[in-house]
Amino acid sequence: MRCNFYSQFFRQLAVWASLTSCLAVPINAFAQADSYPSKPIALIVPNPPGGLVDTSARLVGDSLAKLIGQSVVIDNKPGGSGNLAYANVARSAKDGYTVLVSYSGYHIANPILMDKLPWDLKDLTPIGLITVATNVVAVHPSIPVNTLKEFIAWAKQNPGKLNYASQGNGSVSHIGTEIFKQQTGIEMTHVPYKGSGQAIQDVLAGQVQVFITTPPSVMGHVLSGKLKALAVTGKTRHPQLPQVPTAAEAGLGGFELESWVALYVASGTPKEVVQKLSNDVKRAMEQADTKQRADAAGVEVRYLTPDATTKLLERDTASWAKAIKAANIKFD
Repeated sequence: MRCNFYSQFFRQLAVWASLTSCLAVPINAFAQADSYPSKPIALIVPNPPGGLVDTSARLVGDSLAKLIGQSVVIDNKPGGSGNLAYANVARSAKDGYTVLVSYSGYHIANPILMDKLPWDLKDLTPIGLITVATNVVAVHPSIPVNTLKEFIAWAKQNPGKLNYASQGNGSVSHIGTEIFKQQTGIEMTHVPYKGSGQAIQDVLAGQVQVFITTPPSVMGHVLSGKLKALAVTGKTRHPQLPQVPTAAEAGLGGFELESWVALYVASGTPKEVVQKLSNDVKRAMEQADTKQRADAAGVEVRYLTPDATTKLLERDTASWAKAIKAANIKFD
């Protein structure tokens, strides 16, 4: 009888322990979400200061910090065509305190164009889309043209004379300009940089003559006359550059190029933390001063939920893969 009693007791104890173990993870997750955030959040930016990605990080970071009562630190980690920053977040603690400021160029092109990456798409979980931007076809004033049609004609008459800048291999400016070349039949030499800041200096100096990039990189220089803006690549004109036609209006129908910025954390971060951060980011992007600052910088605030962000990535990856193959785009 004693043996049967102890046997039954330990079986019940084992069942209780198993149930407790199963409940521990969700209980801890809820507790973590309830206290989140309790320390500063780091936004890891795969680009140097300046340009769309860094500008977007500072837009959301400033507003988010005010809302959550914690510091939001911008940590620029350029290098390796964005892979340094991506790997840093993919390998970070799964607690929501290390957040990738994801750039569509790197996020889409790197998995397509690179055989070996120090990160994988499955290593990252979306928090949400925060901004999008059209692109501007900008040229140095030394190029004797004033319209997109004139530029295309001049480039065809002067093969081998033009260099174009990009924020790096696989960036939107790289892939987009290669598609532009394919559609127009012109030839230009690719000069990759580590972000917009370095690129714009050489474009302003005339060492590189063409830059298809987002408004934050060139808008001030266009308005001051240091660069010529021949077209924007969205469906509509940019509100801060109303005098600049769309590519379609300028005679190049079918050429559209949009860059987007989203936030991601390491996969395995508790769902409750992901949802709380996503909700806070949504509130931050809805603040009136955030939109005002975005408008001034030439950036469009556009929040999407984690699920909607995943669908956007899937859609753009499919279209980019098709374009990259058709244009035979490869890393230099």
